[in-house]
Amino acid sequence: MEESWAETGRFNDQLQADGHFVFANGLANASTATVVDGQGEIPLFTDGPYLEAKEYIAGFWIIEAEDLDQALSIAAGASKACRGKVEVRPFASL
Repeated sequence: MEESWAETGRFNDQLQADGHFVFANGLANASTATVVDGQGEIPLFTDGPYLEAKEYIAGFWIIEAEDLDQALSIAAGASKACRGKVEVRPFASL
């Protein structure tokens, strides 16, 4: 785990040096989540993650990339550094 943290730190440093870094952060364990459902008259609060799954989001990066190909290339480096799968999504256009 310590090696993964070190590799991810070096990856973040490279993102900054290359001008792609916008923001990144880790998340607390999924067991610390609270699900909020405010769709009814009274909001419902439930402890724990919304979905039970083998995988969960442990952190995220927000990067700037010229196009999807560049974003996918950067994500491949992120996946290698953190030793896990990385999902790539653009921001929704409003």
